Amino acid sequence: MRIGDAAAAAGTTPRALRFYEQNGLMPPPRRTATGQREYGPRDVARVRIIRQLLSLGLTVADVRSFADRLDAVESDALPPYGDPAACAGSGVVQRRIAALDEEITRLTRIRDNLAARVTPAEART
Repeated sequence: MRIGDAAAAAGTTPRALRFYEQNGLMPPPRRTATGQREYGPRDVARVRIIRQLLSLGLTVADVRSFADRLDAVESDALPPYGDPAACAGSGVVQRRIAALDEEITRLTRIRDNLAARVTPAEART
């Protein structure tokens, strides 16, 4: 299938597919004799996995670090916890969780400082 059909099947855009390819999340697709990209069902499944990982808060760099192991995922959904394929990015995931925890702490501190400056003293007690 061509890029527009593959993008629609994966729930994204042709631009996103090109972005994933340019950033090492997808291997370069086969090309037709006229040079158009051609995708198969496994490519569509991979795009769905990439989209799920990005929607969970992983960055493009995070996913790129284990993109070569995404083929271990057999379907277009993330494997359940404990599945060997789920371990592909476990170190990356733990680092991302730690980074998110740090960011939450930093933002909470900023929020508390701002609230303390704009909230009347009697409302804070």
